Amino acid sequence: MDLQEISDRLEIADVVTRYTRAIDTGDWDLLDTVFTPDADIDYVQSGGIHDTFAVVKPWLAEMLPAFFPKRMHTIGQVDVPWVEGADELQCVAYFDNPMPMADGQGGEKIVEVGGLYHHTMVRTPDGWRSRKLVEEVVWKRGL
Repeated sequence: MDLQEISDRLEIADVVTRYTRAIDTGDWDLLDTVFTPDADIDYVQSGGIHDTFAVVKPWLAEMLPAFFPKRMHTIGQVDVPWVEGADELQCVAYFDNPMPMADGQGGEKIVEVGGLYHHTMVRTPDGWRSRKLVEEVVWKRGL
């Protein structure tokens, strides 16, 4: 690996981390540093929507706190098949996302989703950003 590849891989991993921090903390404006303005985001497998970033961002801000007031991602492997000199790369990140929610009886239960985030990362003047995200659900628990 040369220095540029190491730098790019670290920056791409940082984009994935910023994404999960934004979702978990409710810092929705942080998502502006994750996605390109024209990004395509697909949450259909987890019961969400598939639309542009401009539509998905306010949807997340409204829906996630309403149903899942606390969120906590764990990111595992971040696979970035490297193509030297590329300005667009595919990235796959393993995730586990446990979330407490109301159980309908005045208590709380934990629901959990595990899967893969498939990002199409592009190099922009502001650094690497996700132009496309597809959430692939591998398993669910408690739903």
